[in-house]
Amino acid sequence: MALISQAKVKAFLKIGDEATTSIQRGRALEDLVCYIVTKVPGVSTPFRNALDAFGAEEIDIALSNDQLPSGFRFLPPQLLVECKNHSVPLGSQEVGHFSTVLQNNGCTHGFLFATHGITGDSGLLTAAHHHIADALRDGIRIIVVDRQEILALTSGVDLISLTKMKLCMLTAKRTSIG
Repeated sequence: MALISQAKVKAFLKIGDEATTSIQRGRALEDLVCYIVTKVPGVSTPFRNALDAFGAEEIDIALSNDQLPSGFRFLPPQLLVECKNHSVPLGSQEVGHFSTVLQNNGCTHGFLFATHGITGDSGLLTAAHHHIADALRDGIRIIVVDRQEILALTSGVDLISLTKMKLCMLTAKRTSIG
């Protein structure tokens, strides 16, 4: 399985940290996420920053997943990814919006890469965690990945393992945050 270069990960994060605009910070995280997810066999990124047909919703990254046995065989063929490189945890409104985007696009699973996590208490399912739990009622699973988890990834296998663990947490605890 392809290795994830820690030097590249840190370089992408540094670009985002030193960026002067939110667009530059977001693009740096999108570049990093594209680098990481394509280390999983069978995953490609056919679309980035795509507007829907109505011009109302932008998709940061759309993933094509071939469901290979050594990859994300347990995830659907199409996945959406939202990248938020904010200096504070992501709030309820943004998490709720991503849930709506997933639902509007007929997606059952989505990745939310939020460098500083999300707001609220994961045990009490408050604030943004409430939206993660609510999405489950509609059959939507939002997998939240933060900066520390990104830094811990060394290969596509690590991302697969992290995703499986987070999906189990969603099922058992209604949140993907430990």
